[in-house]
Amino acid sequence: MKRLFYPDVLSPRASLGLLALRLLAGVAMMHHGWGKIQNPFDWMGPTAPVPGFLQGLAALSEFGGGLALVLGLLTPLAMFGLLCTMAFASFFHISNGDPFVGKGGPSWELAGLYFVISLCFILCGPGSFSLDAKLFRPAPSKA
Repeated sequence: MKRLFYPDVLSPRASLGLLALRLLAGVAMMHHGWGKIQNPFDWMGPTAPVPGFLQGLAALSEFGGGLALVLGLLTPLAMFGLLCTMAFASFFHISNGDPFVGKGGPSWELAGLYFVISLCFILCGPGSFSLDAKLFRPAPSKA
């Protein structure tokens, strides 16, 4: 089961690419989640179509998931939360008739991009330069 969540060791080049993506996407997600985590249960305002509990989960998945991504810690769990949040955000924008690229207005482009990034880290793992690799990957056998 562990192999499902932490795939085989990737090459150093692939791990370096994942590290760069983790750092940029993680910091960006923390930035998006920062304002929400300040007021986690009411960041959408009093007329929100989403209950406060789900707003809190979204705030946690964005800010906490971004931090987990930067560290490469508990990556599959953090990215699953972010995947669910971005799936809902994409659905919300699409159902409102928002285009893929908004040209200054609302769009589902960014939510779709973070959805795919989350899926990538669920499938590929965080790479060798992560806390997950240091803490959870078994040591190579000396056979």
